[in-house]
Amino acid sequence: MDEPDATVRRRLQSDEIAWLTTVRPDGTPHVTPVWFVVDRSTWWVGCNATSVKVRNCRTQPAVALALDGGRAPVVAEGVATVLTCGFPAGVVALFDRKYGWDVEADDGSGPRALIEVAATRWLFRGTAR
Repeated sequence: MDEPDATVRRRLQSDEIAWLTTVRPDGTPHVTPVWFVVDRSTWWVGCNATSVKVRNCRTQPAVALALDGGRAPVVAEGVATVLTCGFPAGVVALFDRKYGWDVEADDGSGPRALIEVAATRWLFRGTAR
């Protein structure tokens, strides 16, 4: 699998919102904006451990992530794994650096989770790679 090029890597570091698509138990898509970081070809999404996206990833791990911007779309497809403890320190640091957010901290909405998405396919500027 190809790694993202320099332009895409810059966007992955600077864009604040990605759109995560998961699959509901009935087979319909669930699309939601998320905060994310990327380390090499792995996307990390921080969220509430009881969220719909977490429930969906546990039953159907095939997901897609997309950055806004129709002129140069960035889409990654992959397989999700949900972590509810033992968050990698490097990933926690990336969230803090990008958003000033402690992804592990309970913000009053309940326990936290990280969704790890190993990208299996990248689409850049409308071209599948």
